[in-house]
Amino acid sequence: MIQSLIASILLSNSEIRVSSSEELALVAKDIKPGTTILLAPGEYRGGLTLADLNGVEGAPIVIAGENPKSPPVFLGGGSGLQLSRVSYVEVRDLAFQGVRGNGLNIDDGGIIGKPSHHVVIKGIKVSETPEGNNDAIKLSGLDDFRVEGCSLSKWGGSGIDMVGCHKGVIAGNQFRDGGSSGVQIKGGSSEITVQGNSFYRSGQRGVNIGGSTGEAFFRPSLSEMRAEKYEAKQILVEGNSFVEGGAPVAFVGVDGAVVRFNTFYKPERWVIRILQETRLDGFVPSRGGVFEDNLVVFSGGNWSSGGVNVGAGTAPDTFQFGRNFWYCSDRPEMSKPSLPVEEKSGVYGIDPLIVVTDVGVVGVKDGSPASKVGAHAWEVKE
Repeated sequence: MIQSLIASILLSNSEIRVSSSEELALVAKDIKPGTTILLAPGEYRGGLTLADLNGVEGAPIVIAGENPKSPPVFLGGGSGLQLSRVSYVEVRDLAFQGVRGNGLNIDDGGIIGKPSHHVVIKGIKVSETPEGNNDAIKLSGLDDFRVEGCSLSKWGGSGIDMVGCHKGVIAGNQFRDGGSSGVQIKGGSSEITVQGNSFYRSGQRGVNIGGSTGEAFFRPSLSEMRAEKYEAKQILVEGNSFVEGGAPVAFVGVDGAVVRFNTFYKPERWVIRILQETRLDGFVPSRGGVFEDNLVVFSGGNWSSGGVNVGAGTAPDTFQFGRNFWYCSDRPEMSKPSLPVEEKSGVYGIDPLIVVTDVGVVGVKDGSPASKVGAHAWEVKE
């Protein structure tokens, strides 16, 4: 049956066209490295799980919308599409709506120590996941990956939620009108870069570096993690634009993270939170955060605790602040934040000459005194 199906929809030696979830499931059972499955425009039944798709270096398995301008739409299901135990796979130009859980879910099948790896996620659109722990994109036990050019809106949990993920890049995505957080990086995640994204009202926490993870879900497992355990480490957040929403950045059970060259425009209460949620034996206090070359524009009426919320059980004295540009738009004399340590070469109370060019896109006018900090400076630098 599978061979006859493939014969009827074969476009070339390396491309297969499908037009339903049932056809996709059948084709995926016999897929070979280097094959592209093209999904015709239209509606697809959500709740589909595909497992053990394994391409090879230089010949990935690709699941893609045939027409990026009219992407196939997965409707409903617990998760719109779940991929388990995969490697060298690309997923692009698909849309997800009306799911009961996560939009796109990629994981290791629950086999800790054998991650899925070398995955590219591009041009994915997810909207309106339910309230609660329901994410637009959920990644668990995934290494060596990239998520780029996705448009995520109105999710319940996180726009992108990573549990035990390593060596990944989250770049050039749009996050709009979110629930709990825009991006969450926890469960032993490390070597993750979040760069060049646009966050607009992206939830209570824009990028939650760390978090709170159940003991059984850490990758690596807690028994394999060295004595100094962590929710996240070696995280880089750079070149992003954050507009409104809750705290743009939270360091939560972190063992080292750098936040640089970002623009924060009108956060509600704080620009930074330093917290400790996982309090198991052996876990380090949130420590080693670096916050530098950022542009922060805020309103004094909403500002709380000098812009930085420090929770119990953390190590705020290990953080570093440098060359940030702080401006309180309605009361410039209130521009200097209350930081846990002294900042080096900070700038306070000078109008940066902000230009809001689009929803979620903030820049500065020519000749701005803030030309060398913020997301616009990162773009030039890169």
